[in-house]
Amino acid sequence: MEQKIYNEYVEILKEELLPAMGCTEPIAVAYAVAVQALGEKPESVEVNVSANIIKNVKSVVVPCTGGLRGIGAAVCAGIVAGCPEKELEILEEITGEQKVEMKKMLDTMPMTIRESDKEYIFDIQIKACAGGHSGYVEIAGFHTNVICVKKDDEIIREKAYEEQGSSCATDRSLLTVEKIIEFADCVDVADVEEVLQRQIDYNWAIAEEGMTGKWGAAIGKTLMEAYGNSVHNRAKAMAAAGSDARMNGCELPVVINSGSGNQGMTTSLPVIVYAKELNV
Repeated sequence: MEQKIYNEYVEILKEELLPAMGCTEPIAVAYAVAVQALGEKPESVEVNVSANIIKNVKSVVVPCTGGLRGIGAAVCAGIVAGCPEKELEILEEITGEQKVEMKKMLDTMPMTIRESDKEYIFDIQIKACAGGHSGYVEIAGFHTNVICVKKDDEIIREKAYEEQGSSCATDRSLLTVEKIIEFADCVDVADVEEVLQRQIDYNWAIAEEGMTGKWGAAIGKTLMEAYGNSVHNRAKAMAAAGSDARMNGCELPVVINSGSGNQGMTTSLPVIVYAKELNV
């Protein structure tokens, strides 16, 4: 395989297979709140997000919040958590005291949530206000793509964004089915071992937690009880169990794919099940 294409494929895996806590849209909202530049605890918050985010965040549990749901909970979690450098793992170290604080904040802090007037498929705009000052951030295109940060009217960070532009550094036009198969056949496992092992470890752990039946509709456990221990049933059950746990607030990270935790588990867990079956 041509070395340039090989190297790009390795980098694509590193770009795609990222860890995240819980449903990625509320985590992105929390991350945006932490990035805004107000510099103090907000007295009020304005949220403008694309319709797809409103739909995806409406009913899911925001992880590490003690069961809180929705955009408002994600905003309060981002205020309490801080640590924007953690990106999609921003909520992983929230304490019990912080959970109490965010619940109180959710009940008392003025907050408006509206659909964004931008035509972006993925758009998050947060304006936090306190003491006559404001902090603003906009994320567009994908979950950590910060395109604007402002303090009052001062622009702190800004970059151009076009909806059809590439969101990644790699050249995705190099991706073809033929080349993907060639890459899979010739790849040196050492070049991708770290990123793939993290995917295996994280996604298997949350699927096993989902199989306890304590999360959501317990679909994974129900599949196993109803249809037995065949490898094809285990493959379905583990993927379902991982999603049940993740979408209902399990505080374990998953490795995402194409920006989606559920896609990350769907593309990995059945393969992992089958590999374990073959002992390879």
